[in-house]
Amino acid sequence: MKRFPRITLDPAVMGGRPCIRGLRITVATVLRLLAAGRARNEILQEYPYLEAGDLDEALEFAAWLAESPEEALAAQ
Repeated sequence: MKRFPRITLDPAVMGGRPCIRGLRITVATVLRLLAAGRARNEILQEYPYLEAGDLDEALEFAAWLAESPEEALAAQ
């Protein structure tokens, strides 16, 4: 499995959905904001505990899932 150090999966946090660095913000939330056309700096201002690298890794994680869904499901 590819490593994503900023993406965490913890059953005690957000029901085990992929989150950013154990925070209560899911990768899906970040992706929805970006897909809605929100600017990166706007997201970072709205969520000051996020870092630019978190946004990059959320996108990379989504791309990896899109290419390797079987591997991702097996790793969970």
